[in-house]
Amino acid sequence: MNIELSREAAEYGRQVHRALEAAGGDALAETAEREPARRAGLVAPVLGELGAWELDPRGDAEELEAAAALCRAAGYWAAPYPVAERLARPAGLGADGLLVVAGTAPSAAVAGLDDLRWAAVTLDGRRSLAVPRPPDGPPRTSAFVTGLDLRPVDDDGADDVALGLVLPCWTLLGMLDRALDLAREHVLVREQFGQALARFQGVQFQLTDAEVERSGVEVLAKYALWSVQTHRGEALDDALALRLAAVEAAEAVFRVAHQLHGATGFCDEATLSWLSRYSQPLRRLPLGLSATRDRLAARLGRNGLTGLFGDTAQRVTA
Repeated sequence: MNIELSREAAEYGRQVHRALEAAGGDALAETAEREPARRAGLVAPVLGELGAWELDPRGDAEELEAAAALCRAAGYWAAPYPVAERLARPAGLGADGLLVVAGTAPSAAVAGLDDLRWAAVTLDGRRSLAVPRPPDGPPRTSAFVTGLDLRPVDDDGADDVALGLVLPCWTLLGMLDRALDLAREHVLVREQFGQALARFQGVQFQLTDAEVERSGVEVLAKYALWSVQTHRGEALDDALALRLAAVEAAEAVFRVAHQLHGATGFCDEATLSWLSRYSQPLRRLPLGLSATRDRLAARLGRNGLTGLFGDTAQRVTA
């Protein structure tokens, strides 16, 4: 496998990054929270001009990589729009996007997007048409998460689940990129005892630990993307493993970033505060850390993950 995205996909990601920055960058989430009715108009047209909604991640390997790069760029700016979910849209259901949901109390961060048609799929592959309910609270407290009313369709969603899990992890990876960038910028300019925080060894160790977590997710994200690209039978296992690693890494990276920012990291004046708050739906839905771990363990049993050399190992054992 090639663990690097194609040059075209990487360049596409850079173009999306620059376009979202020009459209508002860090201010996108703030504007959407303040004016929820503008949520779709802040992001969707910008990405539409770049051909985002014409991508076919299911049918073309290069376009799948472009979709991943797009999700990462959207995550970097905490774009207040379900980019990954729209890109994962299923075929044949007439839906604009796909939501991977829990079997009970299904919900997703799609409040206020009434012009879009949604499909939902559980981890067991049960597909439904989904209608978002009116949100119970403002975006400030809900991060646009709302409950869903589901109308069952079929049980043929096994192939949808892996893609529906992997692309949001690329969005979360972009958020981890941004959180570390913000932490680095902060410790370079903030001084204590007459020198920059970045000069303290303890701070350097914290940043190093956080970067190890982030870079590990990056490699796993590329592996899981390859697994989906090649339609491996283990793609769902790899997607769940990626999700588990991404949620664990998010806890570590945001903990370090908040510790280094101190109290200011929880204030609206700090970009980290917005980024951290809008990472919560990705970290908690469809399943949180413990539930994801349990689900992966139940699927794998005593067999473990196959990995790159699984077939070879089985032949040698035989």
